[in-house]
Parts: sequence; C-alpha cells; structure tokens
Amino acid sequence: MLLQPLMDKLTLLHLPAFRKGIEEQITNPKYADLSFEDRLSILVDLEVLQRDNSRLRRYLKKAHFHLDATLEDFDFSPSRGIDRHLVLELSHGAWVTNHLNMIISGPTGAGKTFLGCAIGHSSCRNDFSVRYFRTPRFFQDLRLAHADGSYPKLLAALSRYDLIIFDDWMRDALSLVQAQDLLDILDDRFGHSSTMVITQIPIDAYHERIPDPTLADAILDRLVNNAYRLQLSGKSQRRLRSTLPMSAT
Repeated sequence: MLLQPLMDKLTLLHLPAFRKGIEEQITNPKYADLSFEDRLSILVDLEVLQRDNSRLRRYLKKAHFHLDATLEDFDFSPSRGIDRHLVLELSHGAWVTNHLNMIISGPTGAGKTFLGCAIGHSSCRNDFSVRYFRTPRFFQDLRLAHADGSYPKLLAALSRYDLIIFDDWMRDALSLVQAQDLLDILDDRFGHSSTMVITQIPIDAYHERIPDPTLADAILDRLVNNAYRLQLSGKSQRRLRSTLPMSAT
C-alpha cells in the first residue's frame, strides 16, 4: 500500500493527529510488537486529545478572561476563608449544568478575579461556553448597542453563553437604563444558563445601588436566590506578591 495517498486522505479528513501518529509508528520500532487494535487505539486517542485541546483553546479565546488562571494555581490557605472541597466540587460544572449562579465576594486584592477566572477556565474544560466581562465596560458596550440598534442582537448573543462572568459587579450605582438592561439579560438567562458575579460589594448593599426598587427586587430574585456564595478573606494578594523591596526604616 502506498503511504502518501493514505496521508493525503487523512489530511483531507482533517485528522492531523492521526496522521502524525502513523508517521511516529512507522519510524519508531517500539510499536512493532503491538497488536493492530492497540496501535489503532493509540491513533484514535491522539486525535481525540488534539480535538479536546483545540476545543478548549477556542473556548478560552472566546471567554476573554482577564487572567490566565487555573484552580491548580489557586492558594487555598486557611486564611483565604475558602472551602477547598466546595470549590473543587464546583469545578466539575454541575452548577452550570443545573443553571445555577455564583457570587464571589471579598475585599480588594483578595483574589476574587483569579478565583472567578479559574472557575471559568474549569467550565471551559467541561465543554461550557463562557464569556467574561468587566461590568463598567460592559455597560459601555450596552450603551453603544442601544445607539446603533444592535441591542436585540447583543441580547441574543449573550443568551447563548452557558456562563457569563461579571467582574467589578455593582462597583458603581446603576442608572435606570442600566438596571433595565441588566434585568433583560438576567431574565433571559434565568433557568436556562448561569451567571457569576465577582464583587467587593456585600449582597445587602446591592439594593441601594439600583435606582428603582421594583427593578432591584427583580434583579436580585434572578441572581441571588439560586447562587452559590464564595466569600474570600485575608490580606491583599497583590501586596503579598509584590516584588518591591520593603523599607528598612
């Protein structure tokens, strides 16, 4: 059998890892003693692994995470106040499958964004589509969408993500239009997909940052009541990791 036509067909079928694996098996004598089934299984595993990795890269690119963070790099020291077992359980993604929400809160520099991006990364690994936003900039995008008439299209696009992450949540008080937009988004997502918010603002202070009490009740009802809550504590991680020398005086 001529090898090149086979290789050309594998390229045509978009099986690059399979092709590379055949080249490796032909040139490496260690495969000679393996059965046909074993060698075929190795080739299929290579192709599946490459496709999984490619899919993960696509998910991560579309997510636009602020940090390249993973749970393997998160510091679960007791001073952080985080239940390691709960976080690792959440990393399996059942909460996204069940269309639940998550609220990550804590003081400035406590590592909220890192943890949120790390859980988002785990969600991508679990084959969920994720989109990360800094909330103030997100509201600017909404304002532009209203101005150019693309707001309905943007809402439709947002509704298709399995998980949306809003960082700097409630940092600034909302305008009436922003509150209405937020309710539109959460209403589309409630019971169908998941939302995570990352914030240093306590939950009991959300209400006062939303100008209309009725809108506030509706927003909180769709976000808070079915949300896991992770509260970080401890000193600022930015300060602890600073490379600047400490003054001797």
